[in-house]
Amino acid sequence: MMMNSTLKNLCRFVPGTIIIGKWHQNRYTILKELGSGANGIVYLAQFHNQKVAIKMSDNGMSITSEVNVLKSFAKVQGSSLGPSLIDVDDWVVKNHNISFYVMEYIAGPDFLSFISQKGKGWTEVLILQLLSDLHTLHEKGWVFGDLKPENLIVMGPPPRIRCIDVGGTTIQGRAIKEFTEFYDRGYWGLGSRKAEPTYDLFAVAMIIINTEYPKRFNKTSGGMNQLREQIRQKTALHKYERILTNALQGRYQSAQEMRMDLLNCMNSQTSPAQSSRTKRQTRPTVTQTRQAYRKKKGGWVETFLIIMVVSFLYFFYIYSQV
Repeated sequence: MMMNSTLKNLCRFVPGTIIIGKWHQNRYTILKELGSGANGIVYLAQFHNQKVAIKMSDNGMSITSEVNVLKSFAKVQGSSLGPSLIDVDDWVVKNHNISFYVMEYIAGPDFLSFISQKGKGWTEVLILQLLSDLHTLHEKGWVFGDLKPENLIVMGPPPRIRCIDVGGTTIQGRAIKEFTEFYDRGYWGLGSRKAEPTYDLFAVAMIIINTEYPKRFNKTSGGMNQLREQIRQKTALHKYERILTNALQGRYQSAQEMRMDLLNCMNSQTSPAQSSRTKRQTRPTVTQTRQAYRKKKGGWVETFLIIMVVSFLYFFYIYSQV
């Protein structure tokens, strides 16, 4: 969903523009636009010696809502759900009051770009991280809402998935504020747009499917029939079919439940191979057996020679004393 043209024009600024906060007097220099959404535009900016991200909008209520989300994230110790909040202020320009907030700039490739560069073996690792973060978010009473690969940045090393653009984050029980059709269960006719954990888990399933369909696919018949068929057309998705089906149909009660299912799936896939490798490693080959025999034989010869030398020296010593 795109922002309206009036808001877009009001918040459109060229690189080099200096923003001066009305209340805190902090100065930010715009470097480039990072993206735009339904409620504002995000810019990369310079603040002292660091790069930051600034989101601005003429909708003060929208800014306040997103700031509250980031403040809520900050209270979750040990979590990196979203970017850290740096500043909140207003900027008066052309007789208009533009609200903005400044946040940590999270640099790195988005989810699909990272998978494309590093390999699909990273999919499970990153999805496990994402489900862990979503569980924490849901426990705090929020739903991410507009969950899609573009809103997931992979930092590192070590690789760590981070959620950006909290504009769609909604208090549970309310209507989802922002969404992208491909990841929206309402679009596929598989549920409402009510903010609840199952809404995010549907999107997680679509993100996994997206790894095998980088350009996505169009809705035809919709519903589970089409999505199930798309899953079955890709061999790499077969092992996840049960998990994906459960998530698409809203059967998981929590992100943690889906995460445990994914872990179990991974274990069941790797255990036979690991067991086979272990057996191959512990079973000696013919060559290894011959080498061990030679080593053992050589050891006995060495011991016998040492005994002979020690005995000779002993008798020589006794003889010399006579």
